[in-house]
Amino acid sequence: MTAPAVPEQVYWNRTIPLRYEADIAVIGGGMAGVSAAVAAARTGAKVILIERFAVVGGNATTGGVGAFCGETAGQGQVFDSIIADLENFHAVAPYVPYPKSDHRLFNHSILAVVLQEMLLRHNVKLLLHTQFVDVSVSDGGVIKECIICGKSGPEALRAKQFIDCTGEAQVAHMAGFSTLKGREEDQVQLPMSMMFFIRHAEGEDIREEVPEGWFEAIREKTDLPMTSIWPNGPKGNAIKVKIPMFDATDTESMTAAEIRARRRMMEVLDYYQKVEKRKWLLDYCSPQIGIREGRRVVGDYVLALEDLRAGRKFDDAIARGVYYLDAHKPDDDKRTYVLGHRELKVPPYQVPLRSLIAKDARNMMIAGRCMSADQLALSSARVMTTCSMMGQAAGIAAGLSIGMGCSPRDVDPLLVRRTVERNGANLEV
Repeated sequence: MTAPAVPEQVYWNRTIPLRYEADIAVIGGGMAGVSAAVAAARTGAKVILIERFAVVGGNATTGGVGAFCGETAGQGQVFDSIIADLENFHAVAPYVPYPKSDHRLFNHSILAVVLQEMLLRHNVKLLLHTQFVDVSVSDGGVIKECIICGKSGPEALRAKQFIDCTGEAQVAHMAGFSTLKGREEDQVQLPMSMMFFIRHAEGEDIREEVPEGWFEAIREKTDLPMTSIWPNGPKGNAIKVKIPMFDATDTESMTAAEIRARRRMMEVLDYYQKVEKRKWLLDYCSPQIGIREGRRVVGDYVLALEDLRAGRKFDDAIARGVYYLDAHKPDDDKRTYVLGHRELKVPPYQVPLRSLIAKDARNMMIAGRCMSADQLALSSARVMTTCSMMGQAAGIAAGLSIGMGCSPRDVDPLLVRRTVERNGANLEV
């Protein structure tokens, strides 16, 4: 067997300004990142949040996934505040406890505003349109600075504590910390989904149909990929299409995923217009595909499927999960699951603080879908409600470590748990 060719390497070296300093730097502004930043700021820490898109919220906003999965009560003070603000805008569905309802719809454009204003109220320094690039790590796993790049060019950010909420564990990966990806045997990840949005043109002539010959025609319903149709306000729907077999941690694969997703969007739209005669007009498509899984950081504890099925309790519990094992098969585009339908349900379970502490790091925590878990455990714990709980706990732990002048690993986990519970989180299982 011929060994793969080693690409030519280019040495790049440049002196850049140290532009920002903070107690805590949160990298990634999804639900976990926002919750971490707000919770850390509430401890009195100076916090900066780095987000690569124009708005915070991640899959909930830029990805267009306008539904909270699982339980939405008892998630903690940060999430309670998000729900209260959405209710002020009449932008979230009424509360129904889980499992009577497993989704709670919200207006994702309003959520982007709510999250932005929440961060600003708590004096979090927010940098949008800013990419994380690299880190500087000393012996012993201490991150000194990270390199970011926005419209001003490459700049350095120094912080005492870092929280990786990038989804793809980019901070941990660039630091050389241990990570996992996909299923154990071949690293294939849970499938992505694309969200797009249509308007109903009842009583009107449709002149914006998909033209013939541009995309592959779907003429039988059985040939459709997994397609979910959600409400989206008056005369509108949100459409979710499954896009399998791409790698969220690879540049070329992500490019191919976005191209494939928009082509599938047009094929699905064409089917509904021409075959089912629905008067649908394409309103817009989410600017990024929805990612379910990227890299996962190896933490002090790797949450496992067996923990979920046993409804496991932990002394250092900081979050509670209830959602079913939402692990769609990664190698087909139909509504199929890795497990049988009778195996999907899990009892309420706890997430330990140890799953938010990177094993190889002294001053980095993790939250969100790059948590320390196996793939099937992640398929439940990755939902936005649980990610918010994890983010809140990571922010609290990082904030306490700043006050104590120690590593988050050295903070009393029972103190973190008690603080989480005082902030309204229900951890009972």
